[in-house]
Amino acid sequence: MSPSSMRLLRTTRASIRHPIFPLSRPIAPRPPTFQTSRPASTAAETSSPVIRLKNFFYGTSLALFAAFGYLYITDTRASVHQWLVVPAIRWFYPDAEDAHYVGTQALKALYSFNLHPRERDGSSRDTRGADLSVTVFGQKLHNPIGTSAGIDKLGEIPDALFALGPAIVEVGGATPVAQEGNPRPRVFRIPSQNVLINRYGLNSLGADDMARRLRERVRLFAYSRGYGVGQEAEEFVLSGGAGVPPGSLTEGRMLLVQVAKNKDTKDEDIEAVKRDYVYCVERLAPYADILVVNVSSPNTPGLRTLQRVEPLTRILEGVVGAAKSVKRPTTPKVMVKVSPDEDQDEQMEGIVEAIWKSGVDGVIVGNTTKRRQNLIPANINLTAKETEILDEQGGFSGPQMFERTLNMVKRYRRLLDQGPPVSTQQEEPKESSKPVAGISSGDEPGSAITEKIESVKEALTAAATPAPSYEPKVIFATGGITNGKQALEILNAGASVAQIYTALVYGGSGTMTRIKKEMKEKISKK
Repeated sequence: MSPSSMRLLRTTRASIRHPIFPLSRPIAPRPPTFQTSRPASTAAETSSPVIRLKNFFYGTSLALFAAFGYLYITDTRASVHQWLVVPAIRWFYPDAEDAHYVGTQALKALYSFNLHPRERDGSSRDTRGADLSVTVFGQKLHNPIGTSAGIDKLGEIPDALFALGPAIVEVGGATPVAQEGNPRPRVFRIPSQNVLINRYGLNSLGADDMARRLRERVRLFAYSRGYGVGQEAEEFVLSGGAGVPPGSLTEGRMLLVQVAKNKDTKDEDIEAVKRDYVYCVERLAPYADILVVNVSSPNTPGLRTLQRVEPLTRILEGVVGAAKSVKRPTTPKVMVKVSPDEDQDEQMEGIVEAIWKSGVDGVIVGNTTKRRQNLIPANINLTAKETEILDEQGGFSGPQMFERTLNMVKRYRRLLDQGPPVSTQQEEPKESSKPVAGISSGDEPGSAITEKIESVKEALTAAATPAPSYEPKVIFATGGITNGKQALEILNAGASVAQIYTALVYGGSGTMTRIKKEMKEKISKK
């Protein structure tokens, strides 16, 4: 080996022994790798359509679930409203007033987000198209079902209530000045009998507060329809420019606004009482289709004494005058709400006389009752707690009131149909004293010729008497109406509208839809 080769070999060995390349540490063999998947481009091409299909399926399913859930929950026909929502509220809020407040606020919030229950078009068209429309005060209403005052005491949710299906919604009652009403607790339930007992005492935030709410409602309606903002837009709607009733703001429906006096106003000072009602009317009449004068609350001491002829006539005359003075092309009608406890013939005749004298347009028959006799059937065994509640002071309402309401509707219809009292009518034509030709006036009573004279006289009197020139009075009925059969009985007895209160509280937001469906089924069977 040449010297140069030897030097190259020694240099190489020295390099291998360098600490950077220690031969004492074995180099682990690299594990073999196996390709377990196809190239990324090939995998993406294969899996992307599958993933997209799955995502589309899941997204569509979720959207359909949300859509059908929305349609179900917001439909008054959904049984969940009666069998889940109502019991849940009652369970979470044992105090009936708290439950009512929560229900009202929930409905108000849901309406603002368009998540409220509503009666959808065609909800009750499965009964061969029976027509429930009625004409009240010259206006054709979609149906004869309404809600009573007390459901919406402050005028917060009239539109949410209209969405449930009634053609009539009553709000209030409003007093001139805000008052708290009676101390709590003041509302009690007997669920086994679907009964409510309340002694609210006309708690109110005042007529001005309700007027503000209703004014804002009209202005919001005007703005949403493109009629502008502010007072000019409000006046445009109230004057009929929008083509809707100024109260309900919906064709085929009417808004009733109930007014009452303050508790502190002395009942014997009739002028002061009248001023209370007139004050409310002046502020609320522009936003009402019908004004309701409440003289029948059982929880305001002395209020029902105002149902006597003279005080009631003076109060109603003041209300009618104020209603006619409202700055609107069409003035609101006026109705008076009377007590079911004022059921003696003399009392009812006095109320009817006051209605005719004052020019009031109609009467709402029924309110809660102070009486407890014969309300709960003897074969019903109440628990000790329920018996205690039944003895609570306040107005009783529930299905047990139906027969009393029906009876009063029949009696008021008969009395009102007799027309105005003689003192308010034109003097009737006198019978002629000239004997009929060929018949002697000296015939003895009981003879055939005398009977002929009498029949001729009756025919002449009937021919000479002009047809009644007065407008018939309208009756609305409330008290114990819980189903379609009862509603039809009330209407056939002479009422134009059947109003619901306790049935709605216990039956939930589908109550009106159910009652109308039952009415249509009953009509179709005939």
